[in-house]
Amino acid sequence: MKTLIAVIYKHQPEAAAQTLARLQDMEREYLIELQDTVIVRRNDKGKLFLQQSVNLAAAGAWSGAFWGTFIGLIFAGLPGMVIAGLAGAGMGALSGRLSDYGIDDNFVRELSSEVEPCCSALFVLADTMTTDRVIQELQGTGGRILRTSLPADVEARLQQSIAAHPAT
Repeated sequence: MKTLIAVIYKHQPEAAAQTLARLQDMEREYLIELQDTVIVRRNDKGKLFLQQSVNLAAAGAWSGAFWGTFIGLIFAGLPGMVIAGLAGAGMGALSGRLSDYGIDDNFVRELSSEVEPCCSALFVLADTMTTDRVIQELQGTGGRILRTSLPADVEARLQQSIAAHPAT
């Protein structure tokens, strides 16, 4: 079952990035399996910026280039391979740019109304996680939960841990 966690960090513009780094360390220890993450920041002019963990345009370009080259080689020989590879890369990049993966961008924008230039927010979509260990590792990161898909008792424990002072 996928788990969504959205946390805002007031007066801590770099806290979302630091927390994401901690989660990525936990992923290397197999404590959490991240499907998608988004860091949200707002500039001084009020424009919202979403920093996604998955670059779909690049992934689509590579995939499209591979398949375009492969199909071009089979059906048109060497000259067709180059043309089909370039066309495939362009179509793959466009397809990746237009598709949405993981956390819906409109959902992120909707929940990010509280993000001010002094703040940041982190949205995490996890495939699996060892809940107790993740709660323990996130102790003292200083955020406030905007929304989760966790049961109410687990969400309360997570909020208490995030708001608590870090363990020494």
